[in-house]
Amino acid sequence: VQLQASGEGLVQPGGSLRLSCAASGRTFGGYVMGWFRQAPGKGREFVAKIWWSGGATDYADSVKGRFTISRDAAKNTVYLQMNNLKPEDTANYFCAADQFYSGRNYLGYNYSGQGTLVTVSS
Repeated sequence: VQLQASGEGLVQPGGSLRLSCAASGRTFGGYVMGWFRQAPGKGREFVAKIWWSGGATDYADSVKGRFTISRDAAKNTVYLQMNNLKPEDTANYFCAADQFYSGRNYLGYNYSGQGTLVTVSS
């Protein structure tokens, strides 16, 4: 399984950005796909996750109402639409996937990719 995140950028507070995570290597029915982030000097934290089959979602309280996770099965891609961005959203964002784990701990995911940097600053 390979996961490739993209969409990095510099945006002003209040702005929007969409991240993509292209997945390859197998079919992902039954998988949970997650987004995590790591700010400078901090640990990796959960952002959002989606069940590939059915599309159920889960969000961290800090992003609920501002971020939306979705997936496009035809493109094998998971998206993270980020609106009303705040300086505290500045971080390296990673996507991860697992067939059996559906929690919020990054270490529980068997597959992960390189991050993509999001900077929110005026």
